[in-house]
Amino acid sequence: MARFILNSNQQPNGDNEVHNATTGCNWMPESQNQINLGEYPNCHGAVAAAKAAYGNARINGCAYCCPACHTT
Repeated sequence: MARFILNSNQQPNGDNEVHNATTGCNWMPESQNQINLGEYPNCHGAVAAAKAAYGNARINGCAYCCPACHTT
């Protein structure tokens, strides 16, 4: 299981990105901009949880640490 976080800051395209905090990423947000999503077996569960919790936000996986969940 890996721990995932959501970047509270939107990207220029309007997405809030999910990052894998266990493996780390060069594009991880500053700690004050991280929303803990919890542990999941893969990014799909983390993205689904973020969408359920923040339904009005555009949620996307990070292209670098969650490429399987990166859509835009």
